[in-house]
Amino acid sequence: MLDELLGLEHQGWRSLCDSTGADFYGRVMTSDGVMVLSHGQVFDRQTVIDSLNEAPPWRTYDIDDERLIPLGEDQAILVYTGRAYREEDEPSLVALMSSVYTRQEGTWRLALYQQTPIPTEP
Repeated sequence: MLDELLGLEHQGWRSLCDSTGADFYGRVMTSDGVMVLSHGQVFDRQTVIDSLNEAPPWRTYDIDDERLIPLGEDQAILVYTGRAYREEDEPSLVALMSSVYTRQEGTWRLALYQQTPIPTEP
């Protein structure tokens, strides 16, 4: 289960790097899924799709310290530290990230994604 869900996270991040995130998350999110983003806003599925159509791509990303919390055969939470980078001179996004997945009709779907920023040290 960890490998499957971590693979989905990597697919999602790669889609954010190659500007196909709207299509990817449009397919993967549940119809009532939400994203709670580091800037404090909560986006429903359609808002995620619309915002990703306008978002600049990420240059690269890293996933570290991943942990899986199984909630049964068909639900799980993937928690990790994510780092994402846009332009060289822009600060990176560093956050604790959680993705809640549910399997629907044999396919993993993203029900909730949350970013909690990790403050940078002075």
